[in-house]
Amino acid sequence: MLHYSSDMLSKKQQYKFLSGSIIPRPIAWVTTMDEDSKVVNAAPFSFFSAASSELPLITLAILRRQGQMKDTARNILQNQELVIHLVDDAVLTAMNQTATSLPEDESEILLNQIETVSSRSVRVPGIKQAKLRMEATLHQHVPITNHEGAVVTDLIIAEVTDFYFNEDIFDLEKEYILPESLQPVARLAGSSYAHISNIIDIERPK
Repeated sequence: MLHYSSDMLSKKQQYKFLSGSIIPRPIAWVTTMDEDSKVVNAAPFSFFSAASSELPLITLAILRRQGQMKDTARNILQNQELVIHLVDDAVLTAMNQTATSLPEDESEILLNQIETVSSRSVRVPGIKQAKLRMEATLHQHVPITNHEGAVVTDLIIAEVTDFYFNEDIFDLEKEYILPESLQPVARLAGSSYAHISNIIDIERPK
């Protein structure tokens, strides 16, 4: 096998190896709001997962850019609110457009004419077209530092307050989300994305 020692890799190589190895990754399309200007920000993140079901916690790793905190992380720390959306083909293009870097006083929502809907438990609006969304509040912020002590990532642990599912992706009787109906888009590396092409059921040992 080919072998690389991490201490010999550049930051670009480290990112390429991580993002290319840990696949597919779900995409959290996140809306937040600036506390002062009320500008609504939207941005996608694929370093995203669940952390607990004792409390409904999700994790969102927001990498800093040249040491600077991104708008999403700053907004979450300001008002402790966010809305997470899962991505399917219907919103893929719009999601990709919001990946661009804008000044903090400009809104990706307004620039891309994305329709929003009011939330129940947070002030941040949700994206209407997304088939699955979760309102959430900040549970914990963990600054991740490098070996020199500089913060390189803002790890957000958020508690989900409200779940929303389109009727066509949800089995109301069993309370199951239907992945074959949701058809979530997953992140690979570079500019590549993927779909669920085959679902295999294997019973776990008891």
